[in-house]
Amino acid sequence: MTDHFDILETRPREERERAFFARFVPFLTEALLAAPGLAEHLAGIEPTAVTDRAVLSRLPVLRKSRLMELQAKDPPFGGFVPKAALRGARVFMSPGPIWEPQGLDADPWHAARALHAAGFRPGDTVINCFGYQMTPGGFILDEGARALGCTVYPAGPGNTEAHAAAVAALKADGYLGTPDFLKVILEKADGTGADVSSLKRALVSGGALFPSLREAYAARGISVMQAYATADVGVIAYEGRTADGEVCPGMIVDESVLVEIVRPGTGDPVPDGEVGEVVVTTLNPAYPLVRFATGDLSAVMPDTSPCGRTNMRLKGWLGRADQRTKVKGMFVDPVQIAELLKRRPEVAKARLVVLRENERDRMILMVEASREGDIRSTEEIAAALTEITKLRGEVEEVAPGSLPNDGKVISDERKYD
Repeated sequence: MTDHFDILETRPREERERAFFARFVPFLTEALLAAPGLAEHLAGIEPTAVTDRAVLSRLPVLRKSRLMELQAKDPPFGGFVPKAALRGARVFMSPGPIWEPQGLDADPWHAARALHAAGFRPGDTVINCFGYQMTPGGFILDEGARALGCTVYPAGPGNTEAHAAAVAALKADGYLGTPDFLKVILEKADGTGADVSSLKRALVSGGALFPSLREAYAARGISVMQAYATADVGVIAYEGRTADGEVCPGMIVDESVLVEIVRPGTGDPVPDGEVGEVVVTTLNPAYPLVRFATGDLSAVMPDTSPCGRTNMRLKGWLGRADQRTKVKGMFVDPVQIAELLKRRPEVAKARLVVLRENERDRMILMVEASREGDIRSTEEIAAALTEITKLRGEVEEVAPGSLPNDGKVISDERKYD
């Protein structure tokens, strides 16, 4: 599958860099005037001087923890969103909480390119199982698919029997959602007799696509590709295929963003191949993020993709630079576990363990009592966990002093090999 979305994907890298910074200078000049929070964050920066990566790398990194502080101080966006960008637009809230705006472009999260690379074409009917409530997940792919010319059924997560029936009735060509939820729909269809054989392609995000799961989908005639996206930026990178259908190694950076890999905790770029934190600079006038640290780890791969796209390739998601962890497509933050401890004083210490079982994510909150016998109901603690994180998890009481004294609040014990 070597046909490309447009000629931008096959530009020489030097041409791509020149084009980005030619747009970046006037973009940053205007953004500093329209977004006072950004102007304060980049105080003393002369936009006309930022003409290449070397100069860009000297600008401060904006981390999510800092953005959360600024938003709390000046809600909802901390002064990072021009007021004019909100007229007729949508706003969202992701766990943290972090507030995000949606721009007014036809494809504001620049998802159409990733969909095209995954085989989606105008006229396709797709079922979108990302959530449409509060967070932007559903809209990121919805807007991109409709911009590409697809018909979208906004299913969201939840009632799998209804999802299977909808695929059968619509004869849907494609699926959008987390990697493992498609398996749940297919299994439900097997049980109810719904004909979902029309599904031929999928673009997944919000979790790891394990090789065994991709192979299981391929055995059912469904080609599954991945996109790497965040609620703040939209699509950052995506997979491509060769002409004979082989998935190319790594993920290709989208043409609308500039990605740096920096040493975690700093803003210093690391050599290609070294694992570091993904930092993204956008040209989004509705949300001008400059050197935004995603908290995700990755590394730059050498050379260009066998599919012919020439932009930088990432090795994919290699973990978190901090303890903020994505579970079932939603981030869980140590701040949320701290909030649970405030609400449940009978809990002295807690650690959230994230596991992978039967191709599905599982959360277990290990808790120590403040005093022996204090914890009378793990069910009430589990209810508080669900209320705070918007995700279901189990609660297991452990003996006082048994949790390691290592500062770790969230332990991601899923295997990604």
